[in-house]
Amino acid sequence: MPDILITEPIAAGAIELLRAAYDVEVAPELWRDPDVLCRQIASVRGVIVRNQTELSSEIIAGANKLEVIGRAGVGLDNIDVAAASAAGVVVSTTPQENAISVAELVLGFMLTLARRVAEADRHVRQGGWDRHSFVGTELHGKSLGIVGFGRIGYLTAMRARAFGMQIIAHDEYLNPNSILLAEAGAELLPLDRLLMQSDFVSCHVPLTAETRGMFDHKRFALMKQSAFFINASRGQIVKESDLVRALEEEALAGAALDVRETEPPKADTLARFDNVVLTPHIAAFTEEAQQRVVNAICEDVARVLEGRQALNAINTPLAQRGGA
Repeated sequence: MPDILITEPIAAGAIELLRAAYDVEVAPELWRDPDVLCRQIASVRGVIVRNQTELSSEIIAGANKLEVIGRAGVGLDNIDVAAASAAGVVVSTTPQENAISVAELVLGFMLTLARRVAEADRHVRQGGWDRHSFVGTELHGKSLGIVGFGRIGYLTAMRARAFGMQIIAHDEYLNPNSILLAEAGAELLPLDRLLMQSDFVSCHVPLTAETRGMFDHKRFALMKQSAFFINASRGQIVKESDLVRALEEEALAGAALDVRETEPPKADTLARFDNVVLTPHIAAFTEEAQQRVVNAICEDVARVLEGRQALNAINTPLAQRGGA
């Protein structure tokens, strides 16, 4: 049986370096079958996943030899971290490696929405050339409201400042005296005030009990009719039926979503809106970011299996299995 199991499509030179020291099995479709996953994970020491593999408490409990879970990415809503900690399993993530790519996509979304790029592209492809139908707006002088001011939120703010935007932020856990706010020239506000003042709202929060469904009809109703909504964090923080309602009522100028409430969406009611940009969860998918992510997670998995401390562990196992 392998030492390390990779359950989703992950490929990089770092995987080959792991193979030099460990028996590594890459099963990119394994995440689709929890029963088979449960059987195969029972005898491995390490597992590397993205966001689609559900590592529940039951699966972790049955993985008697498991020492480390490597999450190639940031979000942890697909991993029962408490169960891993109780079982002595280290959980490691890549907290900074894809942040630049996500921030750059958000800026791309803002430009696409403000200048109506996607609409104009479709128009020309259909044989049109009516430039007067696609008068846009500038980013310069507009307010960007960033919900969740961690690494990605900060990098987004710094790039938006280059466009002459005003930055306001909301983060329940950020110290008002944080150097990040000072460097970005950002004002920290309660969420409702941020929504009322922003011309663009960009979300960068993890999925938790508190954030699930936080953007609902009440929150969309607070936003300016001329405002744009952007989500490149987790789809479940948005009640999509309420976003559809806001767009139908023209309570928003438009939206861009890289993540969805259900992925892939089964019946995409948002696809019928010309002022909505939709991408298939690609924010972190640049060549550079994926190289950094895979390198970092492979290094941490190897460190744990060697009995060393992971560089990006997010938990403190009660009694780490296997290692020192």
